[in-house]
Amino acid sequence: MARMRAQDPDVCGVTAAIAVIDGKWKTALLWALESGPRRPGELRRALPGLTEKVLTQALREMEVDGLVHREVHDVRPLKTVYSLTDFGKDLSEALAPVSDWGHRRLDMLAAQQPEGARAVSSAT
Repeated sequence: MARMRAQDPDVCGVTAAIAVIDGKWKTALLWALESGPRRPGELRRALPGLTEKVLTQALREMEVDGLVHREVHDVRPLKTVYSLTDFGKDLSEALAPVSDWGHRRLDMLAAQQPEGARAVSSAT
């Protein structure tokens, strides 16, 4: 369903953008690739909980959407490297204000917690 919204010309632009980054790991992958090209193993280590299957699926979708570039080096064993395309970098920059808003929201929520709850949650 989300994949269809990403290509529908009659949908809101925000909806089309969110459809491209829909899912648990795509924004985290964008963030991880901002620092430069990464191999799949590096991405998995940077994002604990991300399985190889889900990583492969997300990277394939992001490649189809023009966000990442996949480069396979002809060496043994094969070496695959992923990097952000210019379009992916544009999206990452566009999401920066949303990230800032998210951090402000987290700060606000932390400030609203009772003092005792803050000490417990910061310890975990």
